Amino acid sequence: MSTIFKTRDKSIERHKKITQGEVADFVWKGRNRNGKMINGELRGKSALEVKAMLRKQGVTPLKVVRKPKPTFQRKSKVTQADIAVITRQLATMLLAGVPLVTAMEMVAKGHEKEAMRQLLGSVLEELQSGTPVAQALRPHRQYFDELYCDLVASGEQSGTLDTVFDRIATYREKAEALKSKIKKAMFYPAAVVTVAIGVTLILLLFVVPQFEAIFSSFGADLPIFTQMVINLSKFVQSSWYYFFAIVVVFVWLWVRAFRNSAKFRDKVDEYKLKLPVIGQILHKAAMAKFARTLATTFAAGVPLTEGLDASAGASGNAVYRNAIFQIKEEVMSGLQMNVAMRTVNLFPDMLIQMVAIGEESGSMDDMLNKVANIYEMEVDDAVDGLSTLIEPMMMVVLGTLVGGLVIAMYLPIFQLGDVVG
Repeated sequence: MSTIFKTRDKSIERHKKITQGEVADFVWKGRNRNGKMINGELRGKSALEVKAMLRKQGVTPLKVVRKPKPTFQRKSKVTQADIAVITRQLATMLLAGVPLVTAMEMVAKGHEKEAMRQLLGSVLEELQSGTPVAQALRPHRQYFDELYCDLVASGEQSGTLDTVFDRIATYREKAEALKSKIKKAMFYPAAVVTVAIGVTLILLLFVVPQFEAIFSSFGADLPIFTQMVINLSKFVQSSWYYFFAIVVVFVWLWVRAFRNSAKFRDKVDEYKLKLPVIGQILHKAAMAKFARTLATTFAAGVPLTEGLDASAGASGNAVYRNAIFQIKEEVMSGLQMNVAMRTVNLFPDMLIQMVAIGEESGSMDDMLNKVANIYEMEVDDAVDGLSTLIEPMMMVVLGTLVGGLVIAMYLPIFQLGDVVG
């Protein structure tokens, strides 16, 4: 009897999933109008729905089964880049006159990531029940932040939701492109250090000991440089686990402090801006984010103080965040924004002058967008310059390390006559 109830419960659950609109991948085989066997994949709520879609396309379905999931399937994760892409898709369809609910349904149904389909499906259910778009997005703050929801809300109120989605899409695309450039700038120095350390350790742990065994049979004093390298190799072989333990403890303490201490994170942000070359890139990136965010909020009709709040959070650096909050306080006390920016002694004259022109002419969003474009181009050029500089530097560093160790190992062979004699 319990088996009957379990079977009935499973069938009821499957029926609920179908009626609630769960979309899945189906593999099908069939014949086209010419009688030729064809096959493919389609997404649908059930095998019956897929068969109906195939018949509409002139295909006689012979077999339709749910696509099996891979045994070792990596769980899909929604990223900010994914949000930027679906925002652009929604903006394009809204500008073409497609209703929001239909556009959301099309994007959700066609997305390749299951996590994204579930996210958009949840938002779609709220929209179909009559919930405003901004309110439907707010429960998912890890994907749609406060700025995103506020801009959508302003678009709903003004009846310009298509334009607002287009602005958000442009803003997100620019932000993701800038983030990618910053990661690229940070990656190259880290790559140089990591490769240099790795190659050196491999040589000291595995190559030098082989030469040491050969040299021990010479029965004579080795060159000083060679002896230093051999001593270093012995030290690394006997103490490598201490260094490994120190590195693990240091990383653990760093991660813990970074997660739990706001002061520590602020100090890290402050020191990052002082790094040679990379610091200047981070300065320009923070100003580009500030200008782009404030321009987007201005264009959407968000009040200046709220726009400053959003741009402070989007700047990505504690130094700029605190400076923007200080500017906000000065603006609330009655100062013009360009005057308030001068008081923090952080922003360059060009940016302040552009803001002053925007305030005088009433085209703040246009001026700030131009500033953002300028700094994004400068970041791009700086990253390309850094890449060009790092590549020969990497060759020099690796060549010096490897070449020095090779010379140290071959010196006794070069002086073999003197050593044996």
